[in-house]
Amino acid sequence: MTGANKGIGRAVAGQLARLGMTVVVGARDLEKGAEAVAEISAAGGVAHPIGLDVTDQRGVSAAAEQIAERFGRLDVLVNNAGISGDLGAQAPGSAHLDGVRAVFETNLFGVVTVIEAMLPLLRRSSAARIVNVSSGTSSMTWTTDATHYLSRMSGSLGYPVSKAALNMLTVQYAKALSREGILVNAVAPGACDTDFAKGLPFQLTRTAAEGAAIVVRLATLGRECPTGGFFDDNGRLPW
Repeated sequence: MTGANKGIGRAVAGQLARLGMTVVVGARDLEKGAEAVAEISAAGGVAHPIGLDVTDQRGVSAAAEQIAERFGRLDVLVNNAGISGDLGAQAPGSAHLDGVRAVFETNLFGVVTVIEAMLPLLRRSSAARIVNVSSGTSSMTWTTDATHYLSRMSGSLGYPVSKAALNMLTVQYAKALSREGILVNAVAPGACDTDFAKGLPFQLTRTAAEGAAIVVRLATLGRECPTGGFFDDNGRLPW
């Protein structure tokens, strides 16, 4: 999985390991990935670190080759790596395109890069799953509903737009891969008390472990697992 050394990604990695899965902890900083693996191993799980920067196509391809050589296949791909970017550069009316593009490079194009590289390994699995970590801020239904708190947040051209695009990307891969039995879904883990959410203008009480639960659920469901959907703890979310 990508972005697995801290926050929600680290919680997902730990929970999957506790379920008996061998987890490949992808991290831009290999040393930090190794630290996460040591913690998972100390708790009795099996995990392995791998250097993985989703914006580096050659690096992603190299990671896929390493996984192929060591494990032969990939049963679950969790695309968790994401950035909020420079919020000042994303304000409508005063946006800086370089700042907006940087968010899309990780949150959208990085996901395409990783999926395309890992597909040959997923095709070797008997029940492959792809889970894309999206956000409630991507819901156009919620952000245009005057009664929903998201409608009152400041406009941004980067993070929420990139996550809305990720939702559509999820649908397109789900359509394309369903015939092969590869199921693809997007999830909204909710705003959790992590480093990623430090800049939000309200207090957070939801833990990374709580946010990780929906990711783990979609990654491990059996034949009843849906595909092409957008989910949180309470079920299917509006687009």
